[in-house]
Amino acid sequence: MIRKMRGAAQAHLLECDDGHFYVVKFLNNPQHPRILVNEWLASSLLAHLQISTPEIALVNVTPEFLARNPEVHIQLHSSHLAIEPGPHFGSRYPGNPSEAMIYDFVPDALLGKVANPSEFLGALVLDKWTGNVDARQAVFSRPATRRWSTSGSPNSRRFSVNMIDQGHAFGGPLWKFSDSPLQGLYFRPQVYRNVQSLADFQPWLNRVVHFPQTLMDSARAQIPPRWVLGDEVALDAMLAKLMTRCHRVPDLIEDSTRARVNPFP
Repeated sequence: MIRKMRGAAQAHLLECDDGHFYVVKFLNNPQHPRILVNEWLASSLLAHLQISTPEIALVNVTPEFLARNPEVHIQLHSSHLAIEPGPHFGSRYPGNPSEAMIYDFVPDALLGKVANPSEFLGALVLDKWTGNVDARQAVFSRPATRRWSTSGSPNSRRFSVNMIDQGHAFGGPLWKFSDSPLQGLYFRPQVYRNVQSLADFQPWLNRVVHFPQTLMDSARAQIPPRWVLGDEVALDAMLAKLMTRCHRVPDLIEDSTRARVNPFP
C-alpha cells in the first residue's frame, strides 16, 4: 500500500518488508533535510521520557522500488522531484491502515475517554526543552473491536494518544532555540485543564533535568551520516546547547502562563 500523507513534508505511507506500515519522510523533502534529524532525535527523546510515540526506523528505499512505484515522488508546483534512494525516516503506523481506527482530532466530549491524557503534559516538557516551533501534533487510536469484561458487560473503548511529527523541534531547519510562551502547546486547551502546579509535569521534568549525556550521544550516533553531511559541526553545537537547557524547562513552562491566553487557568 502506498498513500501520500497530508503535510508540507509530503510524507508517504509505505508497507515495508518487515510487515509493518511506516509514514516515511524523505531526505529531499520540500522543508529541509534537517527535518529528518529532528524527527529522529525528538522521537528518541520522547521514547526515553516514556511518552507514547510511534516506533521509528530507517526505511531504505531502493532504486528498484522507486522504478516500480513512480507515484512515490515530491510534487513541486507542476513538476515532480524524484526521491533519492537510500535511508529515510520512518514512523510506524499503528496497525494496518485498512483496519486501524486513527483520528487526528476527537471532540472535547470524547477527550475524557483518552486513556493517557497526562502525556500531553510530558510532551509539553519535551517541546519546551527542544524549542519546538510548531504546535504539538498528536493522533488518537482506539481498538477496532469491543472488549468484554469478566462480568459480561462491554467495556467502553478508550482512545490512546500518540505524539507525532517532531520535525520542527530544535527550531525546525534553523537549529536555533527561540522560546515563546505559546510554543509547543497543543491547540486544545482542554488537555491542560487540570494543571495546578509544576508538580503535574512530573516525572517528565525530572527526567529532562537529569537527562544522561550518554543517551543523547547514542541517539546522535544512530543518525545516518548522509543526513548530516556537511552539517556535523552545526548538529553537535545544537545538541550541546540543548543539554545546557535542561534546567531551564520549568521556567519555560511557567512562561506559558504569561501568554495572551493562559493555558493553565
